[in-house]
Amino acid sequence: MAAKKPGRKVKVTLRKVTRKNLTQVLKLEVAKGQEKFVAANAVSIAQGCFEKAAWFRAIYAGETPVGFVMMYENRKLGKYYLWRFMIDGKHQGKGYGKRALTLIIDRVRKSPRAKNLTLCFLRGRGGPERFYERLGFKDTGKIKYGEHLAKLVLRK
Repeated sequence: MAAKKPGRKVKVTLRKVTRKNLTQVLKLEVAKGQEKFVAANAVSIAQGCFEKAAWFRAIYAGETPVGFVMMYENRKLGKYYLWRFMIDGKHQGKGYGKRALTLIIDRVRKSPRAKNLTLCFLRGRGGPERFYERLGFKDTGKIKYGEHLAKLVLRK
């Protein structure tokens, strides 16, 4: 087996949640103190199963599940909303979240009628606000579901 080159990045991919990986995805948890910022994956998957516009995937680093993402996608209306996004606490700070969200942004950018990608977030210590800002999301100043609404403009 060949050794990995120093500095080589682990490939980040988005994979369907299946019977085979469900238990691993359900075990993923954000870092202590971040629980108020995102629902547990079990809740997200249950909600996604009953919303036909939901699209969700496990985030993998190599062959290891490290996170979860769920989108609300209405291609007919061109509405794309990042509903849930989490990286397991043990895997934060390794660049997996940035690479996964970049994959999501690229996917939405190629989608029909996609002008914006929106999301909601809570402010607070350990929260995702700065992470989203670094990827180009701007706080709209609006509140939705008691959370701040942010938008990434994909095309005008």
